[in-house]
Amino acid sequence: MTASGHLNGAGAMDDYTDKVDRTTSGRLYHTNTPSSISMLKILCSRTIDKSFYPHCKSTPNNIPVYDLSSCSSADEATVSALQEEWHSILHTGPGVYVLKHFYAAPYLPVIDQSNEVFDRIIAAEAANSRGDHFAASNANSRIWNSLQKHAIAEPRSFVQYYANPWLRHASESWLGPDYTVTAQVNIVRPGGAPQMPHRDYHLGFQTAEQCAHWPKTMHAASQFLTLQGAVAHSDMPLESGPTRFLPFSQLLEDGYMAWRRDDVKEYFADKWVSLPLEKGDAVFFNPALIHAAGENRTEPGPDGIDRSANLLQISSAFGKTMEKIDHEQIVIGCWDELRAQTEAGKLNELETECAVRAMADGYPFPTNLDKRPPAPGGMAPESQLDIVLRALKGHLTKTEVVQLLRQFREESSA
Repeated sequence: MTASGHLNGAGAMDDYTDKVDRTTSGRLYHTNTPSSISMLKILCSRTIDKSFYPHCKSTPNNIPVYDLSSCSSADEATVSALQEEWHSILHTGPGVYVLKHFYAAPYLPVIDQSNEVFDRIIAAEAANSRGDHFAASNANSRIWNSLQKHAIAEPRSFVQYYANPWLRHASESWLGPDYTVTAQVNIVRPGGAPQMPHRDYHLGFQTAEQCAHWPKTMHAASQFLTLQGAVAHSDMPLESGPTRFLPFSQLLEDGYMAWRRDDVKEYFADKWVSLPLEKGDAVFFNPALIHAAGENRTEPGPDGIDRSANLLQISSAFGKTMEKIDHEQIVIGCWDELRAQTEAGKLNELETECAVRAMADGYPFPTNLDKRPPAPGGMAPESQLDIVLRALKGHLTKTEVVQLLRQFREESSA
């Protein structure tokens, strides 16, 4: 990790680096590792040297703000310079930036057109109860997979919406080419409670115990596989609760373990910052940045604000296997033999799990979050691996396993 020279307080970073060197030996983090709150405070006490981001308009609250109305998305030199700055911000800088006029003429009218589509989708889905990440179920109006639903409901506005070149430029600045876009609409009504502070996908959707099984190198790699973003579909004054950020917190190496700790949550509560957004603005941030949607403190009624955002989760092309595997057919073909060897004691519990991990997909994403929402009290649905292991413990027949796997496939499909 480097200080990059564009942030004030090099001595503090040197002190932090020394501490990291002394405390990060070993392959894994542990749930009982001493708190790293002192390191977090060192990181987050930094301030931006604006000269390092010459194309940004301002840096309120340590968040670089860019005005795209004065930039051409077709000017390769300008785009390249902006991408250099955006990448640096997410990598070693504050971890978040705002793009004013992300949707401007001729794209801005498509925000209102899309909102009308989203309203129809929300109304049609109102009877369904859905889980939500980091917030109580039904606390917000949520559209899972707004990307596909928008495309099917109204292709005209969908094409115009995602034809925005700035989305490509922002995505490629962090992920490179061949990225994949997903999106979820979130609307927080007046009085809506804030989220708890958290990090995001991938490891952010797992418990501390699960995260402890992943090597430290994967904790670092996770943030480079996803770009988080949000497009403001309404004006978002501060009282409406736009997303709260803790700049530089993505630099905390054990942050996927630390963000759940009470001292980190308390520090976030004292130090978070936010910026107002206007309809058509966008914010992009490193998924490892500790953040949380804010409280909508506007009053219900004609003066209240339904804070509306299309949340973008954009994934690297590298998060994919080289071959297509039909795990369902593997499980079905091996089920009788697997169950026979397990029940005869030829395989112990560890050996059984090892065999199943080669047969079934152990990761629950991507999935259809309408049909397979996060488990109650959790952040991720059951995986195919979980189902197979549960079926083994229940001594299910092949016919019963086939039924479970087909249900899983049907519910997971888009």
